Amino acid sequence: MHGEITLLTLFLLGFFGGTHCIGMCGGLSSAFALQLPPNVGRIRLIILLNFGRIVSYVGAGAAIGAVSQAGMLLDDTRRVQTLLMLLANGLLLLTGLYLAGVSQLAARLEGIGKPVWRRLNPVLNRLLPVRSAAGCVAVGLLWGWLPCGLVYNAALYALGSGSAGTGAAYLLAFGLGTLPNLLAAGVFAAQLRGVLQRSGVRLAAGLTVAAWAAWQLANMIFHL
Repeated sequence: MHGEITLLTLFLLGFFGGTHCIGMCGGLSSAFALQLPPNVGRIRLIILLNFGRIVSYVGAGAAIGAVSQAGMLLDDTRRVQTLLMLLANGLLLLTGLYLAGVSQLAARLEGIGKPVWRRLNPVLNRLLPVRSAAGCVAVGLLWGWLPCGLVYNAALYALGSGSAGTGAAYLLAFGLGTLPNLLAAGVFAAQLRGVLQRSGVRLAAGLTVAAWAAWQLANMIFHL
């Protein structure tokens, strides 16, 4: 049951995080689409880009889950997993407040991945403009490493999973949650961005995530 709740949590994080994703990744998605060669359909390009992005998430989730599975954290695995899940839900609460525009604490996480992104960005630039279906997937694979606090939040759940397979499933759930917004962003980015960046929409989405996190934290603390 716990695993199913976490899968739902990460799907909701990806979905309600659309207010952030459209602002951060929606521009990339539409920019890639504008470079579409004549012989590749626009919708097909967007699907392949997002396929590559989600493959990167799943690979990262499997690797992170494998670390915890190998017992590289501490000997008392159950205690460590409980602590990591508490931290993950605490970060989820801060992320919800960030999405709502109430707090900026969670935004600081995005600086963690900037050194890696600086190395990958020149590789990405060499793949542009996109000229083939394989190129679309390759660009998507690199896109998946764009610094993002939401991804790092999902990765913390994977670290507490104790399993490579579960870690992969957690990041897959998160990636699928982001899919509706980013697929739509590639097709009608300007219109969707205008809706999702409205303060009322951001507030509702963020507070939904924060409330879900608070409920999970309360439930975990009650059962300690």
